[in-house]
Amino acid sequence: MAYQSTTTTSTTANNQQTSYLSALIVLTSLFFMWGLITSLNDILIPHLKAAFSLSYVKVMLIQFCFFGAYAVMSLPSGFLVERAGYKRGIIIGLVTAGIGCLLFFPAAGMQSYPFFLGALFVLASGITLLQVAANPYVAILGPPRTASSRLTLTQAFNSLGTTIGPFLGSVLILSAVRPEGDEATVRAAEAATVQGPYVILALTLFVIAVLIALVKLPQIEAQDQPADAGAGTYQQHKSVWGYRHLVLGAVGIFLYVGAEVSIGSFAVNFLSQPTIGGLTEVEAGKYLSYYWGGAMVGRFIGAWVMTKVKPGRVLAFNAFVAVGLLLVVMLFAGKTAMWALLAIGLFNSIMFPTIFTLAIDGLGKHTGEASGILCVAIVGGAIIPLLQGYFADINLLYSFIVPAVCYLYIAYYGLKGHKADLKPAA
Repeated sequence: MAYQSTTTTSTTANNQQTSYLSALIVLTSLFFMWGLITSLNDILIPHLKAAFSLSYVKVMLIQFCFFGAYAVMSLPSGFLVERAGYKRGIIIGLVTAGIGCLLFFPAAGMQSYPFFLGALFVLASGITLLQVAANPYVAILGPPRTASSRLTLTQAFNSLGTTIGPFLGSVLILSAVRPEGDEATVRAAEAATVQGPYVILALTLFVIAVLIALVKLPQIEAQDQPADAGAGTYQQHKSVWGYRHLVLGAVGIFLYVGAEVSIGSFAVNFLSQPTIGGLTEVEAGKYLSYYWGGAMVGRFIGAWVMTKVKPGRVLAFNAFVAVGLLLVVMLFAGKTAMWALLAIGLFNSIMFPTIFTLAIDGLGKHTGEASGILCVAIVGGAIIPLLQGYFADINLLYSFIVPAVCYLYIAYYGLKGHKADLKPAA
C-alpha cells in the first residue's frame, strides 16, 4: 500500500508538472505579443513626430497615454481577474487589445493625433489586463523559490517580441516611401502607413484569444500562508499596504519601466545625431533591436544565474552597470556612446521580473491585490519619458541623467529595499 501511495503521489506530481509546463508554453505567446506591441511605440514616436511636426514633449504623449492606462486600469483589472479568474481575464485582455489595434485604422483615416492617442489607451488597457493576470499566474505556477527565475524566463519571450518589433516597425512603417505633394497629402500618406501593421496585430490577438479559450489552464491560487524568506518570514499585515517591501518594489517598478521606456523612446533620435551614429531613422530603428535583443539574451542568462545567486544581488549589479553605461553615453560621443546605450538592454533584462517577484514574496492571500498595485506602477513608462522629454528639448544628450537616477534607486532596492519586512525566524 505504501508503494502504491508513493507511486500515486509521484504520478500526480508528474502530471501537475506537465500541466504547469503546458500552461507556461501557452503563456509565452502572451509575453511575446505584448512585448512586440509595446516596442512598436518606439517606432511610432519618430514616425508621428515627423508626420504631425511634434516637439519631444508632445510626441511623448504616446508613451503617456499607453502607460497611463496602467494607472487607470490596473486596479479594475485586478478586480476583474479576482472575479473572472486568470483565464477569462487573459481572454478579455487579448480582445480589448485587438480592438485598440483596429482603432488605428480610423485614426489614420482621420489623420488625428488625439485619435491615435485614444487608440493607444484602449490597446494598453488590454495589455494591462494581460499583465495583471499573467505575471502573478506565472509566479505561482510552481515552487516559490524559483519564481524569479521562472518569470524571468517567460519575460525573455517578451523581450523576443520587443526585439522583433522595432525591426518590423522600421521595415513596415519608417521605410515607407515619403510621397511628394502638399503637407496634407504627405500627412495622410504617413498616417496611413500604420493601418496595415496594426490590423494584422489585431487579427493575431483575436486568434490567440480563441486558442487560449480552447486550452485548459490549471486552476491555481496564491497560498494563504507566507512564503519562507530565507533568514526569516515576512511580518503579517491586515492591509497589503503594510508590506514595506511591496511599496518600495512598486516604486522600483515605476522607475524601472520609466527608465527602460525612456531609453527606447529616445534611442532612434539619439542614434540619428551626427555626433553619435549619424544613422537614418530606418537604420536607427533597426539598431534599436539590439537594445531589446540584449534584454532577451540577458533574461535567458539571468533565469539560470538566479538559480545560483540571490536575485537581489543580481538586480543591484545590473542596475549599477546600467548607471555606468549611461555615464559613458553622456561623456563620450560617436560609436562608443551609441553601443553603450544599446548595451543597457542586456542589463535591463532581469529587472522587471526580479523586482516583481521580490515585491510579492511572502504576501500569500494579498498576492493578487499586490499584482494590481505593481501594475499601476508601470505608469512610470508614462511619466519618466515625459520628464526626460522636457530635458531633451533643452539638451538630448544630458537628458539621460533621468534614467540614471532611476537605476540608482533600483540598485538600492536590490541591496536593501526588498528586505524591509523580514523578521527573525522563531
